[in-house]
Amino acid sequence: MTAKTLTIFLSAGEASGEHYGVLLLEELRSRCPGARFMGMGGERMEALGFERVVRSEDVAVMGITEVIRHMPRIYGEYLKLKRAVQERRPDVAVLIDFPDVNLRLAEEFKRLGIPVIFFVSPQLWAWKKGRIKRVQRFVDRMLVIFPFEEPFYRERGVAADYVGHPLADLGLPSISRETFAAENDLNSAKMWVGLLPGSRAKEIRLNLPEILRGARLLLERLRDLEFVLPLASTLTLEQRDKAREILAMDGAGLPVKLVSDARAALHFSRGSIVASGTATVEAALIGNPFVVVYRVSPVTYAIAKRVVTVPHVAMVNLVADRRLVPELIQDDFTGESIVQHLQPLLADGKPRSEMMLGLRQVAERFHSGAAQGETAIATVAKIVVETLGLAAG
Repeated sequence: MTAKTLTIFLSAGEASGEHYGVLLLEELRSRCPGARFMGMGGERMEALGFERVVRSEDVAVMGITEVIRHMPRIYGEYLKLKRAVQERRPDVAVLIDFPDVNLRLAEEFKRLGIPVIFFVSPQLWAWKKGRIKRVQRFVDRMLVIFPFEEPFYRERGVAADYVGHPLADLGLPSISRETFAAENDLNSAKMWVGLLPGSRAKEIRLNLPEILRGARLLLERLRDLEFVLPLASTLTLEQRDKAREILAMDGAGLPVKLVSDARAALHFSRGSIVASGTATVEAALIGNPFVVVYRVSPVTYAIAKRVVTVPHVAMVNLVADRRLVPELIQDDFTGESIVQHLQPLLADGKPRSEMMLGLRQVAERFHSGAAQGETAIATVAKIVVETLGLAAG
């Protein structure tokens, strides 16, 4: 009798989740030779032999009204995943963030008796606390990447482990500033400012125009500038073209260069304008002074103001437990406010040095999760293997 091939289901629905999915896929392949991997993910996961039942770029939306508007398509993709799960019966499911789809999938896996590991917690501690009941019922292990999340879940009866943040395990980019400049047509003698509007098409549409306006106002004060604008790998060609249209319209005449490496852009920039999300953690870990910006639809914002219960929007500020980084949200997000808060961070002096010290302290907290010196991803992979009942190592 031929032994059943081990099948591991991974589900990553947006840029940060796909990045973690790539790292986890590589780690699991080394620990589980011959295993098959299937589910939802991006192009980089597919390049590693991952079978994409659903493409992550087809479901990456955010915000209350945005999710509602795209719900028929998202639900259709969920049904596609559900059918594949029923047909293939994977041995374990690792669901990475993206709760609108992944918590539904968790229920299906639980019904089929397939163990569920949820990696990167939905932000239940901030809003939608009612979802904790779904986690309690359908998730076997919750692996969290922020230190305050472990006690939140354990106090509610969920088996949770703080594994550390995967981005904290990455070294600084190895490319030199000169090579990065040559590859992206940048002037290495100038000061660079990073522009990171978000990884989703909706975020780019709502955030990029005002970011570019802030860049224009900043350039009027500091003439010797260039701007670097990374585009997420999960964006479709159509979405990339839309970003270029916005850049051509709202950034006409600005020295903005599109780049593919967001971490290198943050590493070499003097300071940055960063949309709230994973990029703020990347900026903190790299030590790049920045301001946080964000804008959603008016309806989404009105609802969020009523239900969000945390004192800060930016994850960096939540981990620091203080307003370390300026938050310019919704109506406070203007070109003038960007300049007001970012310009002092670009010059040597107290504002810059104090923020960089605070970012180093936050980075130290992110490094404290993984056990016995393992990386966060290695710790997750070890738990997956243990869940499968295989010998770890």
